[in-house]
Amino acid sequence: MEPGSWLERVNIRHLIRKDLPALEWEGEYRHYRQVYANAYTRMADGRAVMWVAEMTGEGIIGQAFVQLICDRPELADGATRAYFFGFRVRPVYRSLGLGSQMMQTIEFDLYRRKFKRVVLNVAQTNLRAQALYHRLGYRIIAPDPGEWSYYDDKGILRSEAEPAWRMEKTLVYPDPPLP
Repeated sequence: MEPGSWLERVNIRHLIRKDLPALEWEGEYRHYRQVYANAYTRMADGRAVMWVAEMTGEGIIGQAFVQLICDRPELADGATRAYFFGFRVRPVYRSLGLGSQMMQTIEFDLYRRKFKRVVLNVAQTNLRAQALYHRLGYRIIAPDPGEWSYYDDKGILRSEAEPAWRMEKTLVYPDPPLP
């Protein structure tokens, strides 16, 4: 896929319930079904926001979630700091501007909600994502063990451990021009 006008056909929007099965990407991420359902519940409670990038004729080609408040205030405190996670773009659409466009849309939404910082964790081995985040103004602030657990689609408790870098960005937008 060539960079260009195809991005104009992409709609970046909040996820709705009927989108949940599409997050599994034809079964590749089925094991995260309960993670997605839990994030949706948090969104319904006002504690999270889920985003998708949808393209006519292709369906959902990107997704990202934001925790507005959680039990770890160093990640999301409900007032000034939000936690960005679950970011994924289908491989054919990577490095073509979609990830940047999604991030900018989400950051502006957080800015309008009066959040001052966005925090995320990125795998230490994911150099491509790190490069994107650096380009967008994120800076490494600490290492993170990247340890977490979830129940898969069969109800089995799974544990993940992927050493990560915690990155943070201060949201700053210019004041709107005076009339």
